[in-house]
Amino acid sequence: MIKGIILFVFLGVISFSTFATNIVAINFQQKDEVSYLDFVFDQENVNVRKFHVTDDKQIIVDITGVEASQRVLRAFDTSEFSGSVVFVSAYKKPDENDTIRVVIQLRDNVRSKIAINGKRAVLQIENRFGVFAQRELKQGENLSAKTIQEEKAVRVNVPKSESLEDILENLTLSGRKKYIGKKITLNVKNLPVSSILDMIADASGFNIIQSEDVTALPKASLNLVKIPWDQVLDTVLKLNDLVAEKNGSILTIKTLAKATEERLAKEAAQTVKVKAEVLVTKIFPISYSKAKDVENIFKDYLTKDRGTLSIDERTNSVIVKDTQSNIEKMSKVLEFLDTQTPQVLIESKIVEVFESYAREIGLKQGVGFGYDPVGQKSGTPAIVGNTPGTTEDGGPGFSFSTAPTAATNAMELTIGRFGRLFNLDFKLQLLESESKGKVVASPRVVTKHNVKAQLISKEQTSYVKTEGTGDSAISSFEPISATLDLTVTPLVTNDGSIDLQIELSKEQFGTPPQVGAPPDITTRKINTSVLVDNGSTIVLGGLYNYSQRENHSGVPFLKDIPLIGWLFRTPYNPSTSKQELVIFITPRIINQEKAGLVNAM
Repeated sequence: MIKGIILFVFLGVISFSTFATNIVAINFQQKDEVSYLDFVFDQENVNVRKFHVTDDKQIIVDITGVEASQRVLRAFDTSEFSGSVVFVSAYKKPDENDTIRVVIQLRDNVRSKIAINGKRAVLQIENRFGVFAQRELKQGENLSAKTIQEEKAVRVNVPKSESLEDILENLTLSGRKKYIGKKITLNVKNLPVSSILDMIADASGFNIIQSEDVTALPKASLNLVKIPWDQVLDTVLKLNDLVAEKNGSILTIKTLAKATEERLAKEAAQTVKVKAEVLVTKIFPISYSKAKDVENIFKDYLTKDRGTLSIDERTNSVIVKDTQSNIEKMSKVLEFLDTQTPQVLIESKIVEVFESYAREIGLKQGVGFGYDPVGQKSGTPAIVGNTPGTTEDGGPGFSFSTAPTAATNAMELTIGRFGRLFNLDFKLQLLESESKGKVVASPRVVTKHNVKAQLISKEQTSYVKTEGTGDSAISSFEPISATLDLTVTPLVTNDGSIDLQIELSKEQFGTPPQVGAPPDITTRKINTSVLVDNGSTIVLGGLYNYSQRENHSGVPFLKDIPLIGWLFRTPYNPSTSKQELVIFITPRIINQEKAGLVNAM
């Protein structure tokens, strides 16, 4: 009986953990004039709530009853995009463990809307105001002037339309405006401003509240023909120094003086509240950043004239004295910023493939191991996208093209990008076992984000160097080197991709200009940039080595007799062989989770 009870409780715990809703991913995308924030869940029926904090130019999304890993709860710096979204941060609310809060910082206040469909919730944010207003209201009707009795009390107009959110936002938020209201004709003379506002409200069906001081404004005359009514309203506001404030679906209109007075009173009350708040002190130990850099960021969050901060360089800590609310903000910022710098393991293989086999396997038209050529010829930076046909099991192999065209030189480098090549070592061992190629070097190096890694391979020879003349001449062997220098600088992106800045320098021995002289050295250099996924392989081809040799055979001893030796040997057969140098580069992020990267495989 006891065993049965224990089993029941255990299964109950498993069931509860299994059915907890998780946020699988948070993805950001900007497309045309709309920015999209896509939330992906593992279950349906998720409770999502959105609200707009216009004072801070922020959109807040609260998702309750969910969990998320640290890989999902991370920040997006989107300030380099041209849209309205500057920064996105997600975190667990301190007071609610089952609530994830996502804060979207905007450049300017714009409209947003969220749609939930199954296991996805998509937040759409305008990059330009009025984008959501796809439909025009019906063509306007002429509105004749009518006399309305003045009232000193506050008046409310009841709406006749429920689809005026774009217009409401347009009248109250900053930024470029686009008028989409129904066109009206308004022709009035010496009519009170409050009455004109009533006429506009009747035509639009808008919720408008006028403060008492609006009725004291001088009378106005207007003659507008077929103008969108929201533009007419905006014009009346500007001509009379009026301010429109949005409160839900209600538009409150008051004079600029009244609005300024209320704003100053609100700021004064907020100042008193802040001054009354107790100051606390907290020490922030910094793990991966520099305390000086964090200090510069924290300065923007300090309470004016009250908050203070200092740094201790010995312990790499920041000491902050401020209000509790500001310290909580700093803690959240530090949580997203103080992460490990991505470290990248760069594995490379330098392979020499003989020309005969290069023709056999199709190296002139792209190595025939299964994938299509990807990328572009060097000389200009290359950004390479996904390779169609690649699979996680490595597929049939890889492919790249190294054949120079008639109008190019022999140093025309081609870049290929491929998925994870789990059978690459096997392919290269096969080349060596069949004497069709050989692995010259397999260097590996670990470097950090935006730090150069240098891989060098040298070929060395010697020549006879003679100093002096006659009997006093002294001969010695002088070494000379030809270097293959590959420098790779990895730049890790927020989504876990790697931008490789590649600098390649190849030196090759040539023919000595005369007997006993050192060989000439030919140097070729290439700089390029390629964007690849974590763990994908870059292939650099188009580097050729040339060697000359003479083959002949004959009867021993007899073939070396002067004058008649040629009768006992085959003719000299000088030949030139060509080998292509192929370089494989595979970058891998080795601390992707601690670096706070998402989608890095």
